[in-house]
Amino acid sequence: MIKLEFIYVLMGLMLAGVAIINVRDAKNPRRYVNAAFWGIYAVTFLVGSYLPDVVNGSLVIVMVLVASIGKLGQGVTPTTSRDERVASAKRWGNKLYIPVLLVPICTLIGSTYLKGVMFNGTPLIEPKQITVIALGISTLIALTVGVLMLRPPVLSPLLESRRLMDSVGWAAVLPQSLAALGAVFAAAGVGQVIARLASDYLPLGTPLAAVAAYAVGMALFTIIMGNAFAAFPVMTAGIGLPLVVNQFGGDVVVVSAVGMLSGFCGTLMTPMAANFNIVPAALLELKDKYAVIKVQLPTGLILLLANITIMYLFAFKRA
Repeated sequence: MIKLEFIYVLMGLMLAGVAIINVRDAKNPRRYVNAAFWGIYAVTFLVGSYLPDVVNGSLVIVMVLVASIGKLGQGVTPTTSRDERVASAKRWGNKLYIPVLLVPICTLIGSTYLKGVMFNGTPLIEPKQITVIALGISTLIALTVGVLMLRPPVLSPLLESRRLMDSVGWAAVLPQSLAALGAVFAAAGVGQVIARLASDYLPLGTPLAAVAAYAVGMALFTIIMGNAFAAFPVMTAGIGLPLVVNQFGGDVVVVSAVGMLSGFCGTLMTPMAANFNIVPAALLELKDKYAVIKVQLPTGLILLLANITIMYLFAFKRA
């Protein structure tokens, strides 16, 4: 059976390659710092499942120390020249989107049709992780197609991975860290605190009010935390399940799905989602580091209103 460990191994191998390329780049004065940071991160993926929690926690602390004291730097080793990239773009045109589009298409096909595939009476892929594993397999398919199409140098995928990871820097760890923080908050009972505050200070006597409180709360908590996965367990335990689902009879599938989408609206509006909103501004060398957020803000608000409407209309059974 292919389990979630498959994704961990893929990530670990990629990060290990990034670390090795960094340490071999004599032109980067921060090469040892970068190699240490990405190398430790690779260890957490490759063998973290087999290490005690205290060891994994210690590795994360060491990563923080390396990034804060040593400071990460970006290498400058190009995989191709600008003229080569321009020539390739002119040759392939819109066909360059084929590998990119293969990722969502193959993920959708895999998560839909691989559920019932059995091997010797055992599911081929762990059912609970079918979508994530399908995404990993789809990424490998897209990478293979891209390499066969473009025929780049052998090390180009790793060199480009290194360039991207060095550009993003420590922010690459944020989604995983904040998702884990959300689980910690949920275990600590933050959701119950939010539920008490909401019931004491918000007029939640109607389904629409409860839906609005949940959706807006998801967006606001995501703005604070920078990650909808961190907000989801807290807000769902505090407002989504006890009020929208249990008290007013909302469909848990619709409420959860649209609630997560409401959180993603907050992602569009916060600098805390640095890997989405701050890093792209830096990569594009924009003068205003908040330019991406300013452009996305109206879209985020409109989508949040749309999500409230969708949840209210489709989460409740009507005669």
